[in-house]
Amino acid sequence: MANGVYEMMRGLWQTFKSAWTKPITIQYPEEKRMVSKRFRGRHVLKRYNNGLEKCIGCSLCAAACPADAIFVESSEQTDDIRFSPGERYASTYEINYLRCIFCGLCEDACPTEAIILEDNYELSFENRESAIYTKDFLLEAVTEPNQPTPQKVQPGVYTRSVPVMQDPGE
Repeated sequence: MANGVYEMMRGLWQTFKSAWTKPITIQYPEEKRMVSKRFRGRHVLKRYNNGLEKCIGCSLCAAACPADAIFVESSEQTDDIRFSPGERYASTYEINYLRCIFCGLCEDACPTEAIILEDNYELSFENRESAIYTKDFLLEAVTEPNQPTPQKVQPGVYTRSVPVMQDPGE
């Protein structure tokens, strides 16, 4: 019985202490809340430094998605019309955010690290159609204006779709 009274008094003391502390208020949307490094927000399709898209249309992200929220359709490309290194590129890339559970398995499955879940948490939709994000909306902006996709490149420059990986032990 004495232990129960002690625990009750301890709980009341915590309540009394918190009653006199100043509340923490963030003036949203002027101030954005900091998120942790492990936070998984809106997806972004990344680009290489030369402006080419990292996504090669392999559909491994769609296969890894447990909610079946990702749709990828790939097409063949040539050196005259090149979107990404390799033989194919993602001509259609859609994510249905009504299905997405932000698990990050698509990010883990991607061999080129093309899809990243960044820290943008501002997602709102007015209807079902606006909840489906297309490639145009997901694709990262071009850093330099002279590097848009598609590009015309020299024949034989891109022979690998997945870049050579560095040994982490070196």
